[in-house]
Amino acid sequence: MSCITNSREAGAQQSSQMQAAVQQGPVTAQSSEAGSQPILTLEDAISRAEKNEPSFAAAAAASKVAALDRSIARSALLPNVVYHNQFLYTQPAHGATGSANASAGTTGSTPRFIANNAVHEYMSQGIATETVGLQQFNALSHASALAAVASAELEIVRRGLVSTVVSLYYGSLAADRKVAVAQRAFAEATNFTDNTQKREDAREIAHADVIKAQLQQQQRERDLANAKVESERARLELAVIVFPDPHAPFTLSTNDAPAPLATHDEIESIAARNNPELKSAIASLHAATLDVTGARAAYLPDLALNFTYGIDAPEFAVHGPDGTRNLGYSASATLDIPVWDWLATHDRIKQKVAQRESARVTLSATQKHLIAQLDEFYREASVARDQIQSLETSVQTARESLRLARLRYNAGETNVLEVVDAQSSLAAQENAREDGLVRYQTAMANLQLLTGQNLAGIP
Repeated sequence: MSCITNSREAGAQQSSQMQAAVQQGPVTAQSSEAGSQPILTLEDAISRAEKNEPSFAAAAAASKVAALDRSIARSALLPNVVYHNQFLYTQPAHGATGSANASAGTTGSTPRFIANNAVHEYMSQGIATETVGLQQFNALSHASALAAVASAELEIVRRGLVSTVVSLYYGSLAADRKVAVAQRAFAEATNFTDNTQKREDAREIAHADVIKAQLQQQQRERDLANAKVESERARLELAVIVFPDPHAPFTLSTNDAPAPLATHDEIESIAARNNPELKSAIASLHAATLDVTGARAAYLPDLALNFTYGIDAPEFAVHGPDGTRNLGYSASATLDIPVWDWLATHDRIKQKVAQRESARVTLSATQKHLIAQLDEFYREASVARDQIQSLETSVQTARESLRLARLRYNAGETNVLEVVDAQSSLAAQENAREDGLVRYQTAMANLQLLTGQNLAGIP
């Protein structure tokens, strides 16, 4: 009798402690402290992640650099103009007189070196140059292709970031809800333990039923603690990618009703038009083809045009001492025709052709992977969508099963094991429902990763 009394007292003390823990409430987005925290929607989370994620920032910078490279290549097709100013001094010849230099048309000593036209020579000229050749036009097309590749790579990173944020966002929501599930299960187990103790006091059941109820209650207490830890971990993982400070407080929005799933043919058509991996592979093949053209362009001549206008005289003035006008111009046209380079151009062409074949194989592999991934992700989303209603029905069934088991147990028609099993079954079904919702949202995010289409209400 003393053992039974001690067991009852210990059970009562444990029950009071567990009920106090339940009254503290779960660590979820729906806690009382959440009222002062900002509400984080999925759209806000994606927007914040784009500002804080290093890989996305690097891809955005690479895209901007590629776009500027295209602008630089386009500028190379236009004439360049510089304003050239220069003063040249040459050592005068020994014994030269200061008489006028008739051949140079200027006054001053005769220069010792023939590199300059006079001892003092001033140049102030505007120079316009233009080079016309196939390589310059090909460079612009190549830069445009690389800009398209960089843009597609940026979209790939952006969609990957969206998929990651979606997974973490709904995973955190599910973890918060699992805390609520664990809290409800703990409260149910605590209530059942109290009920068994009262029935034992009334000599209606054996003490073994109380022990079994207490074991179930202790397990639910551990489940609640684990759920809180998992919820905090999920929130930290989301905060790391969304906020500069991972400890920033926030409340997740619960407006996340599952969206309908489009047909397979519609998604396949969208993916064929908008898949960034496919666009990147096509642009890479185009750039590799232009590399071959650029290498072959080395066999063709380049035409260089030059026009100079300004002063090139022994004095910095518009007119010389004898009244001669110093302002003048010159023009030149140069045509360089390649003759022999020891097969260097031939070898460069072979290099670019090999790279083009590699890009063609990459494009083919990307197309095959796109088809396989599309079928895989669509099947996953379809199954997850179909199971959502089934999971909700299972929760309702498990809840009714627990209610009936409690009634039968109170009426003495069944044993404690049936009630404990019904409690475990309800908690398992509620957790499975949350996992099913996350699975569906993640599958929809993966489809968006392939198609770029807003398939699930994802920004």
